[in-house]
Amino acid sequence: MARNKSTYAAIAIVAIGTSSLLAACGGSGNGTTSDLEGSVVVSGSSTVEPITALVAELFYEDNPGVDVRVDGPGTGDGFQLFCSGETDISDASRPIKDEEAALCAGAGIEYVELEVGFDGLAVITAADSELVDCLNFGDLYALVGPESEGFASWDSANDLGVEVGGSGSYPDASLDVTAPGPESGTYDSFIELALKGIAEARVEAGKITEDQAGTVRSDYSSQANDNQIISAVAGSPASLGWVGFAFAEESADEVKTIEIDGGDGCVAASAETVTNGTYPLSRSLYIYVNKASITINPALNAFVDFYMSADGFYSVADSGYVQLPEDQWEATTSAWQAAKG
Repeated sequence: MARNKSTYAAIAIVAIGTSSLLAACGGSGNGTTSDLEGSVVVSGSSTVEPITALVAELFYEDNPGVDVRVDGPGTGDGFQLFCSGETDISDASRPIKDEEAALCAGAGIEYVELEVGFDGLAVITAADSELVDCLNFGDLYALVGPESEGFASWDSANDLGVEVGGSGSYPDASLDVTAPGPESGTYDSFIELALKGIAEARVEAGKITEDQAGTVRSDYSSQANDNQIISAVAGSPASLGWVGFAFAEESADEVKTIEIDGGDGCVAASAETVTNGTYPLSRSLYIYVNKASITINPALNAFVDFYMSADGFYSVADSGYVQLPEDQWEATTSAWQAAKG
């Protein structure tokens, strides 16, 4: 049962309170409430935000004395706050980067990484667009990579597409790109999964610099909010963009998800292909928990215990994402128990 992401965007930046969603989602409340009090501060990925916000809603049912605040400025911004000690939990749509880990280490912040679910990156265009049905990594690099700067039409990328392994037969139509900005884990994940291999080869060939290899073209419409990306892409038949699979699936009446060829043929994004890894743009979703908070904040312990329960497990699917296989979920819960000592 996929949820409307705008609902969570509206509630997540305020203290979690009574909501009709509790009844709709069926929390595990037993009719009694705890005397636990305190607060938990969560920030980070806008992709993971709906999962954490739903878990917080359900947790509130039995723990009304705990104030859980959740917002989603982006994975990178979330790690900045987390590594400066301003949050207890950092939602992340990618693993922490080396430089972010170093920032945490320099500030004395130790953490435990907990994988909570899967998502795919959906490459999208307008629902009524007939320009393209499938793209490979070479196509994506030619259309939105660092060398596509200035391409105002799809067919402007033809020569580059042929050079990097794309089809090179793109339509004669304006190219309107709307996608996440650098503050987003979805931006980083797209580069890592779709563009990195070609970009590294282009560096070796002297075509681009190492700095360019970690970027996309800069002349596109950058949006931090996934719903705004959906709206912009839906409004242009010549559009191209990418968002988390859950957002695209929920907006199937507005946008078309383009199949991706990672070398083994065109594959459509679905819960099955994301889980089994056959969809080339699949990724894991995480929460990072400050170990110091574990020892001094009973409310945090209770909240993460709840997150690691069946309530958290099913909240992944109820938020529109893909649950971990049982063995991976057990590995996550074991990592949490080990962190608590």
